[in-house]
Order: sequence, then structure tokens, then C-alpha cells
Amino acid sequence: MTDKVDANSVAAGTAAAARAFTRRGLLKASALGGAALALTGPAILNPARAAGGEVRIFAWAGYVTDEMLAAFKSATGITPVRTEYGTNDELLNQLRASQGGGFDIIWPTVDRVPNYVEFELVQPIDEGKVAFDRLLPATISGSAGMGGVIGGKRYIVPVDWGTEALTFHKQQAPLEYGKASFGDLWKPDFAGKVTVRAHSALAGLGLWLESEGKLPAPYRDSFKDEATMTKNYDVIIAEAIKHKKNVGQFWSNENEAQGAFRANGCVIGQTWDSSSLALSKEGLPFGYVAPKEGALAWMEGVCLTSKAPNLDNAYAFINWLLTPEAGAMLANHMGYNSTVKGADALLTPENKAFFAAAYPGDALDKLWWWPVQESWFVAKRNGYQDQFLSA
Repeated sequence: MTDKVDANSVAAGTAAAARAFTRRGLLKASALGGAALALTGPAILNPARAAGGEVRIFAWAGYVTDEMLAAFKSATGITPVRTEYGTNDELLNQLRASQGGGFDIIWPTVDRVPNYVEFELVQPIDEGKVAFDRLLPATISGSAGMGGVIGGKRYIVPVDWGTEALTFHKQQAPLEYGKASFGDLWKPDFAGKVTVRAHSALAGLGLWLESEGKLPAPYRDSFKDEATMTKNYDVIIAEAIKHKKNVGQFWSNENEAQGAFRANGCVIGQTWDSSSLALSKEGLPFGYVAPKEGALAWMEGVCLTSKAPNLDNAYAFINWLLTPEAGAMLANHMGYNSTVKGADALLTPENKAFFAAAYPGDALDKLWWWPVQESWFVAKRNGYQDQFLSA
């Protein structure tokens, strides 16, 4: 195995990084983004030096659009080959099966990067080949502390960030920032009308129970050691099973989350921001808001596989992603937030309005960033998830 992950030091780093990754840091850097871009130097390939060949990209389903693929090929002459997955676990399992082969680029969440390093599935980023000065500074430092830098080596380039919070029907389940809570999902009024992803619903329940003084230890301490996790999750799973009748549908990917509202009668749920934005773009009466416990927040990015066959082309794709135009393409399509300076200026009015409604007041300061999820935690978490699903 390669660089060993120290759970306690990474947990402390995650907490420090999360505190630094605030509204002030994001918005200040974003405001400076346009001017800063004019001064940036490396590394984006220009068409005159197009390399040809291909780059193999393994990304979340729906992320890399045909428009993005065409724009990248036009800019570089490189042919992008896209393969899609639906969950972090699916990505990890497939890459383990191929021993890090078959792809050049993967797109995990930052908190799961240590899993790939542990199994030698990714290689360190050559920082001299990446235009890091095009990124919001808070995302560089934040990703380092959340699992992106291990043993002094960076393994991920942050590309986007988003949240999992509360999607609600504006008439049948109205919510208001400051009062909305993860606990609202489990009210008797919503029996059979809630959609959640099992493992992250347990996290939301944990934060709600902590706020009510009903957990043995702070929820974040669950990620530090198995004993603390077991004490907390035994309480959480009991509460989840008690309220399971509220769940009308579990979801595990974007299509399932949206379908729960469109076709299966759900009026409230714990979903990604992208799910709610897609519904609202269709004219459906759904909103999205951060709960008072803090929206579950994640950052994602691109990593180089350990056996990347097209390494130069992979760096070309990374640097293309770090342009405002590419960042805005991704953000406007998915509803997530770009890490790239200047991308926010290219957002549609609809996306800007969605962001403002989802994170009013101090919501960005209260984001709850996922800690590093080491292999032991993922295994135990999946066990509790299975209990919830099968109860």
C-alpha cells in the first residue's frame, strides 16, 4: 500500500478546512476571479498545439454533457471517451476490479480520495502541470484538508461542490430557512411521502439527534474510531427504523431521486441540490433549503488513475475544466457550484436565483462538510444502511 492515512490527523484537518471554507472565502475569491484570470499563466492547451488521441473519463452519470465533450475536442483535438457511474462505491469497486486501469480520469468526492490512495488506484497530481491559479483559493486549501492531500502529495484537483439538504413541495410541505430541519422528514404528516438515500439519511438523522441532545457523542466523532461510531449509529439506526414508514422511496442516484417526486408521490426529501433544481426547471413546485443543522456538503474533483494510459491528454482535460466556460457549463447543467474563478459570472439567472434561495442568511457558514470516510467507516456504514433498507 502507499501513503497511510492517519484518521485523527485527517479528521482534524477536515474540521479546520471546513471552517475555512466559508461564505466570506468563497465570495471574496469569486469577486476577484475575473481580474485574476487575466493574470493566470499555464497550462491550458491551445488548438494550435492540439495533441490528438483520446482521454478516458469515468464520471458521475449526467455530469459530462455532450456539449462539454464537443467543446473540449474543439479546443484540443483530443477525443474524450465518457463512461458513467452512479455512486462512489460503484466507482471504487470497478476501479479495484481493474486495478486502476481502463481510465485516465475519475471524479470522486474529496472525502473518499484516501480510499483510492489506500488501494493504489490513483497517482499524485503533478502540480506544475495544472493551472491551480484558476481555482478559488478556498477550494484548494479546503480540498487539501478534506482528504485531497495525503502524505504531502495532492491526489485531486477540485472541480465542483454542492450539498444534500431538503427538497420540498412548496404547497404540500412548505419549509422556511431557520426553521427547516432534518427532523421534518420524520414527522407523522409525511408517512409514505419522503425520499432519502439510506446512508446519508442516517447522517442527517445523526445531526438532528445531536441537536436534540440524544447522541452519546458528537456526530462528527463517529468518523474517528469504530467504538464511537457504533455507539452513535446504534442510536441512529433505532430512530431510523422507528420512522421508516415515512419513506415512500429510497434513492441511490439522480434519476431515482427526481422520480420519487415526479412519479411516486413524495413531497419532501433529503436530496442533492441538483435534484431540486431539475424539478424546478420543469416548472414543478419544488424548493430546496438548507436545514438548521447545516446542509451536508461535499466537494468533488478529478484524479489521475494509477495506470492512466493517456496522461498528457488527461492533464489537458483537467486544465480545460479549469476555465470559466467549462465551469459554468457544468454548474448550469447540474446545479452544483464551480470551483473556478469567474464561472459564477456565466451562470444563468435561474441558477443564481436557486443558489440564493437555497443558502440564505448564514447557511453557507453552517455547511456540514463530510469528513474523510476511511474504509472501515464505509464498511460499517454500509452495514447500518442495509439494516435500514431491510427493516
